[in-house]
Amino acid sequence: MGTELAARGVPTPAPAWSAAALDDVPDVVARIHADYARVGAVVHTADTFRTRRRQIGARWGLLADRAVALARASVPPDHRVAGSLAPLEDCYRPDLSPPDPRPEHRELAERLAAAGVDLLLVETFPHVGEALIAVEEAVRTGTETWVAFTAGPEADLLTPAQMAEGAREAVRRGAAAVLVDCTPARDTLPFVQAIARAGAPFGAYANAGPMGHGLGWGAPPEVAAAAYVDLAATWVDTGATLIGACCGCGPAHVAALARRFGPGEAPS
Repeated sequence: MGTELAARGVPTPAPAWSAAALDDVPDVVARIHADYARVGAVVHTADTFRTRRRQIGARWGLLADRAVALARASVPPDHRVAGSLAPLEDCYRPDLSPPDPRPEHRELAERLAAAGVDLLLVETFPHVGEALIAVEEAVRTGTETWVAFTAGPEADLLTPAQMAEGAREAVRRGAAAVLVDCTPARDTLPFVQAIARAGAPFGAYANAGPMGHGLGWGAPPEVAAAAYVDLAATWVDTGATLIGACCGCGPAHVAALARRFGPGEAPS
């Protein structure tokens, strides 16, 4: 959502980032969801990555509700809407993880569950400890919970072994699926292999990596998408069944994934 907003000329200023669009251009947020549904996505993450009190202030809950409602209204009724729970601070700065993140993760998890999401997606965590607390609070709501870890833009914030241990512990605490996200697609395979034995369905939604990889960020969409799908095929060969795309990717990538792996024709 965030980089697709930017690709469509929508400002994503700090600290709200993609959440600013919920106030400024909710119609564009809705169109992005609809575009992903049209090309074959069947799980849609609501724009709640930054709808938190610490980034938004007193209106955080209203914007979280709006994000879920926009996603729900923009995709077919049989598709699933996920509520995103992100790190409280920077998803590439595990050193900034606060000492007691539980109250804030609980607050957003409860709000998203009350808004009627189909699942809670604890995503883009380079700090295993904070991720596990977020998983506990998401599971506590009774809503299906997935967790996604990131190794960061240089694939060095977590080792495959650390991610594997985090994935196993997350499953032990109730996560129904584990994923690798927002790690450069070229570097994602070792992490997918590492989480394959966590005891739950697993997968990946990688980012396009640096511009030089030619997987996104202005590269010709069809060429970039084809190269991304070839990398995704190695994850599927490992047994991954949950496949998507993250920063620097867009609807062309999801369309190519759907053509290669299913669900086949986009819903009408």
